[in-house]
Amino acid sequence: MEDDRLREDVDRFCRELRPIEDLAYLERKHNDMLIPLAKKYNLLGMIVPKEYGGRDADNITYIKALERIGMEGSGIRSFFSVHTSLAQRLLMRYGSEEQKERYLKPSARGDKIFAFALTEPDAGSNPLEMKSTYHSVEDGDGHYYLLNGTKYLITNATIADAIIVFAKDSSDSMRMSAFIVDADREGIEREPLVAKMGTPTTDTGMFELRDYRVPKGNLIGKEGEGWKIAKEALIDGRLSVAAGCVGSIKDCLIEAVRYAKERIQYGKPIAKHQLVQEHIAMIELDYKAARSMVRHALLMKERWDREPSDEAKKRAADTAVAEAKLFAVNAAYDAADRALQIYGGRGWSYLYRPARHLVDNRVCRIYEGTDEILKLKIASSLLGKDYRAYG
Repeated sequence: MEDDRLREDVDRFCRELRPIEDLAYLERKHNDMLIPLAKKYNLLGMIVPKEYGGRDADNITYIKALERIGMEGSGIRSFFSVHTSLAQRLLMRYGSEEQKERYLKPSARGDKIFAFALTEPDAGSNPLEMKSTYHSVEDGDGHYYLLNGTKYLITNATIADAIIVFAKDSSDSMRMSAFIVDADREGIEREPLVAKMGTPTTDTGMFELRDYRVPKGNLIGKEGEGWKIAKEALIDGRLSVAAGCVGSIKDCLIEAVRYAKERIQYGKPIAKHQLVQEHIAMIELDYKAARSMVRHALLMKERWDREPSDEAKKRAADTAVAEAKLFAVNAAYDAADRALQIYGGRGWSYLYRPARHLVDNRVCRIYEGTDEILKLKIASSLLGKDYRAYG
């Protein structure tokens, strides 16, 4: 019953958000009603356990929620991917009890919004090339860490209250750790990035840390576990992107079918034209295939969740999620392109949804693992580690 109520709340949220999102998109401004409406429908702690104020949704319910949210656009979905799939899930897995009380619990209420900061100007597909550093300090003020560096293309960067930041040990470049950074303290400067192709209604930004003091209690997990934590978080993040793209394809299909029936050319609805029917058929295949791959990836991830120490199950989940993400994001781009083609000249406008899906879905082929990186990951899972194209 609770899962049914959550799905109903997600649908009501999406319906109320859509007209606001439509206007904000055309004005190319941040949708400042996204968070208030998410709080209204209690959607900011969907997977968080009830003991921390969340709704404790099971995995399939959450995936279906992301699919529904994805119908409203990849930008809207990306907010939830970061706040929930990446940050909250990470704290549920690695956070201390104190961190869960101080950060996870208020985040479920929407009193703290999360960002996840791994990417840097010169470190994207290979996070190990990051230049952000930390070093441990013990003095009269106690034990703390000093962080320095710049993070780039970060979703929720300028609206987040807490940011999960990854940095390298200044004395050991192969040692990465993860920290919770409070955005309201000295030592951090944030800036929005507005000159971007799509997702104009979602906050994207960069920030710089200059001798930012992180209390010892804000270290996530243990020192040196950052790369492991980041890789595991990305499995959840990629799955959320794939699920959102399934929703995007569904919305493109709905729009294409509706418009094809309404649009009259040569004395009949264009839905009767065979080449238009081909586009609709292919969008349907995109939808069914992407949804199936996401469901399979979820199954493999749940097997790993039940036995988190099983490395074989972890690798199987990682590969299945990579496959689902690679397929779904490309299918979503194809579906939007076909829906836009059905719209013809009208499709070449942000007044219509296929155009927005087209530009918004394009970035999905870059973040959370580029197409190229995911192809190499999938191939190496078949060939073996001796044939990895990268370290």
